[in-house]
Amino acid sequence: MTSFRLLSRFIPSILGVLLLSSSLLAQDRPPNIILIMADDLGVETIGTYGSDSYQTPYLDAMAADGAKFENCFAQPLCTPSRVQIMTGQYNVRNYTVFGQLDRSQTTFANLLQEAGYKTAIAGKWQLGKEKDAPQHFGFEESCLWQHMLGATDEEGNDTRYSNPILEINGVPRHFDEGQFSTDVTSDFLIDFIERNQEQPFFAYYPMIITHCPFVPTPDSEDWDPSSPGSPTYKGDARYFGDMVNYMDKTIGKIIAKVDELGLSEETIIIFTGDNGTDQPVVSSFRGRAYPGGKKFTTDNGIHVPLLIQWKGKILPGLENEDLIDFSDFLPTLMDLAKVKIPKETPIDGVSFYPQLMGKKGSPRDWIYSWFTRNGDLESLKEFARSKEYKLYSTGEFYHVKEDWMEESPLAPDELNAEAKKVYKTLSKALDKYENIRN
Repeated sequence: MTSFRLLSRFIPSILGVLLLSSSLLAQDRPPNIILIMADDLGVETIGTYGSDSYQTPYLDAMAADGAKFENCFAQPLCTPSRVQIMTGQYNVRNYTVFGQLDRSQTTFANLLQEAGYKTAIAGKWQLGKEKDAPQHFGFEESCLWQHMLGATDEEGNDTRYSNPILEINGVPRHFDEGQFSTDVTSDFLIDFIERNQEQPFFAYYPMIITHCPFVPTPDSEDWDPSSPGSPTYKGDARYFGDMVNYMDKTIGKIIAKVDELGLSEETIIIFTGDNGTDQPVVSSFRGRAYPGGKKFTTDNGIHVPLLIQWKGKILPGLENEDLIDFSDFLPTLMDLAKVKIPKETPIDGVSFYPQLMGKKGSPRDWIYSWFTRNGDLESLKEFARSKEYKLYSTGEFYHVKEDWMEESPLAPDELNAEAKKVYKTLSKALDKYENIRN
């Protein structure tokens, strides 16, 4: 009895030590990371940014619960953006050709996997047709459209939405029982999250939606579960709004699952778009007509949303005006995960992790872009820009805050003092990358 009484006196202390140790381990554990990137979705489509055309309640709630960045810029086209976001480097260093990521490159998934993260990717690939390409670039599990296969079936029907043909870890599978690819790919990632919730995980979701063909979703009145896919590349633009709604709903489903699993405070969720909205979509944005600008280096081709939620860590309703571009994501993710970037890997990006924590960080004075679809110099568009001005390597200089469609270039001999100062800064930025390309 005496031994029992002595032991009972120490049990609360022992439990306290165990709980404290568990708490410290939880604090030391790096966060889970979910990175979601919609396809062909400009900033004008999201309610919290000022869209007048579409309803995005889940993304709006994400902004209210977390952070909204006003000045995030991608490349004008999918592969250039994907290469840049995954490697943290400007395309001038490592871009080869449309539809490929050079196998010598190191991605954020490679680095996180080496640091002990479980990794998965679902959605659109289009970065090399080798069977092991996703695994080579750091993703243990994959559920992808346009990995080894093309975009259409033998009859010429698009395979990406209704009754899609996807590749699970490199093995083709035809989902032919009325499925919609957005459901299949999001369910794949949710299953991955459920199976790996006891350890840090990285789930990358480069969504297939809202890329054309513009088609009905399962929530559309005329949804046809027997459809073999669109027979035309563009589809019908009147369905674009339905696709925006379905994208938003799917993101809400992923966030709800994270909440249900009790992982909200251990998981940072990041949402962006890979480039501007496609033509012929014209939306109403902050009271004005805003045409889709995919493929163009004007703001409607590169200005994308960036929303980030991390409950208990990011102050709700945080808004930030700093310049962000896609090279900044890799160093930010490595900061979050406390992973050191190898010294031999050149990184052009600047981490915005401090800004997420409400600190000043290292705001950019400029961002840079080297854009060409197929790596050829004949079609090259190269520029540096601040929040207000943009300078092309060919000499055109625009006050993009006022002239976002770049219709009125500024004459160098008519610049005011502020514009002259920015022109000089942007000229130096262009000079920095002049001899980088081999």
